[in-house]
Amino acid sequence: MDNLESLVITRRLRVPLDAAPGGGRPGRGEVAARQLDAALLSVGFTCSPPLLERLSGLSVENVIDLGVRILAAVRHLVGDHVRHNAYFIDFPRNVPATAEFWAGLMWRSLLGPDASDQAVTPETLNLLTLPDYGRYPHTYADLLAAHAELIPLAGDRVTVLDLGGDLRSEARELYLSLAGSQVPLPAEDLEALRELAAFCAEHLPELCAGETPGHIPVRENRAVVNEARLAAGLPLLVDTVTDVLRLACGVSGGDVTLATATRFRSFRRAERRALLAALDAVATDAALGDVPRLREQWKRLGERLHPHEYPHLPRAAHVFDVARGERRARGLGSRVEAALAAGRAHEAVELLESSPGALLRRLDHLLRTGTEPERVLAAAATAARTASGRVLLSLREHLHNRLAPAAGRVFVNRHGRAWTSADTRPPLSGDVLAQAADLLDEEITRRLPDLGRLVVEPAMLDVALPLSGKAVAPGLGMLPRGSLAPVEGELLRFFVHWRQAARRTDYDLSALMLDDAYGDPEYISWTNYTNDFATYSGDLTTAAHGASEFIDIALGRATRPVIIPQVNVYDGEPFDQAAEAFFGFMTRDAAQQGLPFEPRTVRMKSDLRGAGRVALPLVFLRGGDGGWRVKWLHLYLKGSPAFNQVEGNRLSTGLLVRSIVEREYLTVRHLAGLLARKGGAGEHTTYLGLGAPADAPEGARIYTPATLHELIPA
Repeated sequence: MDNLESLVITRRLRVPLDAAPGGGRPGRGEVAARQLDAALLSVGFTCSPPLLERLSGLSVENVIDLGVRILAAVRHLVGDHVRHNAYFIDFPRNVPATAEFWAGLMWRSLLGPDASDQAVTPETLNLLTLPDYGRYPHTYADLLAAHAELIPLAGDRVTVLDLGGDLRSEARELYLSLAGSQVPLPAEDLEALRELAAFCAEHLPELCAGETPGHIPVRENRAVVNEARLAAGLPLLVDTVTDVLRLACGVSGGDVTLATATRFRSFRRAERRALLAALDAVATDAALGDVPRLREQWKRLGERLHPHEYPHLPRAAHVFDVARGERRARGLGSRVEAALAAGRAHEAVELLESSPGALLRRLDHLLRTGTEPERVLAAAATAARTASGRVLLSLREHLHNRLAPAAGRVFVNRHGRAWTSADTRPPLSGDVLAQAADLLDEEITRRLPDLGRLVVEPAMLDVALPLSGKAVAPGLGMLPRGSLAPVEGELLRFFVHWRQAARRTDYDLSALMLDDAYGDPEYISWTNYTNDFATYSGDLTTAAHGASEFIDIALGRATRPVIIPQVNVYDGEPFDQAAEAFFGFMTRDAAQQGLPFEPRTVRMKSDLRGAGRVALPLVFLRGGDGGWRVKWLHLYLKGSPAFNQVEGNRLSTGLLVRSIVEREYLTVRHLAGLLARKGGAGEHTTYLGLGAPADAPEGARIYTPATLHELIPA
């Protein structure tokens, strides 16, 4: 229950409270509630008036118990659950020059009182073995004593925690939002959905047994929900053979995305019967074409399900016959590729008409095959009526970026791993692109809900629509890839914290700084501690108990308009194997003092968990007016197995970031324009903003970045 409560607090910024709490003496919690609010302010949060009023009506004991859980949740959300020490105790003051610092360490190693008697040569001298290098030379208490308290300013972040309903209603709402999402969820949200589905199956059986959510469009989400349904003995929600494979992977503790192979467990007889019955119901001749793509996983599953024991389910057995090569089945993709390779583009279009989503995903290719554009656009118009809203929006964004050649084509997989290539595609006719865009906008507008009177916060207009959430780890202040937001404050500070799980692990926080043409690079890293406007906190090379690194940027003195923070895995465990790893940034005014890490100045924080060894979370850009903005990247580079440095990946980083920066993403601005074109007949108010407004009218619908996926039409 406590974990569900934390999920609601961190995902929705609402505190679930039962209508009639019991225990203790009621109505004496006002003082404790205000003490809790003061404690929350110290980490950049505050209670809304309704929440403070409800807490005041509880007993002191209840407020204290609840307050401990609320504080733990929000401190973890902002990254304040760990102690952030810095290598240089006075950071950002008194940071030495890099060469001077290294020379001092070498002097102590060679000539100091603790010098080794062993002969030291240039070949045997290792920076990592020098005295005190890479390990904290002082305690966290020493750091506290060396820094003045933070000077609170009005510009510090204050995030409002609102009053929620009881835990069951809040869990139900979050379950429906995640399960019904039109957008693939990140790994953390998939795990949250798994917990919510199990909770709802036990405590809200009418929700799971009914038709709500009646449609679960994302296959991974459906697999997670089916895990709870299988355990509860409820009918399974499957309409493809791959749905059954995903479910088998999920209940075996494997990967429902099917990106990695699963070691299937032994299934109980009832489970085997349910899985094979579901498979038999959907294993049509056309569906068997999906089996060869995952042949090996199907063969392993067949060894566990024993389909030969169920002769009354013959179509389920055909799936495993195809996997073993005993029955032939060709998928749609292979037939389309064969038609295109033979120059039969008309045949490819006819084949794809049976799969609207596949046709639209190949629209650019089809328009370049020489087929009459009118024929392709007519097929696209028909397909658009039944394809998912996410496919329509993704294609609309793609077509807009085909108007001019791109600096480079960017490819990003489900784990955020990114790479680029030159854009060698021939251009498409402007008239054809305009026609395709118009038919997509018309269909998207038709599907959008009636939002009544629409109020959009200006800062929300440049937030990109969440067309894929897999690479976006949940956290504080997180926005979808391609989103832009203003940066306020005179000082910008990046931070990274990691804790190794089993072996020595060295992460390096660095910053690549480029000119307007994404050239003339300058670096701040463990090889260059300072320049005229940036300062590095010092290099830590082990993190058995956690380690933090920082980079301070004086924005007013910055001589480069493009600043790209990055985290390199220099040695040890990658991001997804470390016990903990997260990145974020803070902003302050020059007059503020405080510790290297101050939670109330944190603007963004999220986990690092991509499969690459170089993380590129975001990029900071100075505009023509001198103001700074941040653009979210959520990217990872493959990097080298070890010894990654900012100096070594500057070319790939520069091209990749330029391609992302110059790409035009579909934003809330575009969606608001379509909604304005459609008009609202309802009398209710809908608010789109970075946070819930304090003065929202009763009954207003509120969409924030955390719930923006709910606006993606089905």
